[in-house]
Amino acid sequence: MSLTNPFGDLQVTDPQTMRALAHPVRLAILSYLQRNGPATATALSPHVGATPSVTSWHLRHLAGFGLVTDADPEEVPGDRRQRWWKAKSRGFSVTMGDDPESRLAARALGEQLAMAAQHQVNAWLADVGPTLPARWQQVAGISNTSVPLTPDELAELSGRIDELIAPYVHRAEAEAPAGARIVRILRHYLPGADDFRPVPGEES
Repeated sequence: MSLTNPFGDLQVTDPQTMRALAHPVRLAILSYLQRNGPATATALSPHVGATPSVTSWHLRHLAGFGLVTDADPEEVPGDRRQRWWKAKSRGFSVTMGDDPESRLAARALGEQLAMAAQHQVNAWLADVGPTLPARWQQVAGISNTSVPLTPDELAELSGRIDELIAPYVHRAEAEAPAGARIVRILRHYLPGADDFRPVPGEES
């Protein structure tokens, strides 16, 4: 894994790491630590739907793949007698290889990520969106656009979108203007199954 993308996220390329993340509790643990900073297994437990002992086991599993690590003493508030954990990076992205093992692992992780994203959307629609001030309601929401693209064009477009977002990701919350909120940006790139334009000379 490396930090090569515009967000400074961990780049996950190993199928075993993908499979380690393709678990709802482990994914919830990592997401919580990335959003909220260091925590103990006991503190994480009610947020991830597992007992403290099970949460601790999943934390050690994530640590074995370099996704979480022990928090530094100066990062830990309160009782330092407990084991505090932190995420190794603020996020992660997945790059699938060409081999069958990589494709299967990426698909399993993708399914878990999709379910987590859908939960976030449902929770926002039910509990957050209706309570926002009018201006936020005007600019927030979900869009759905179909665009004819080649694989290379899609890679270029997604990369340009990442580069556009990156400066805001790296800006510290203390540097954000007054009135700023944390905004969850969900991006799905979903090529259609039956919408491909044939390549001249290519068999169908």
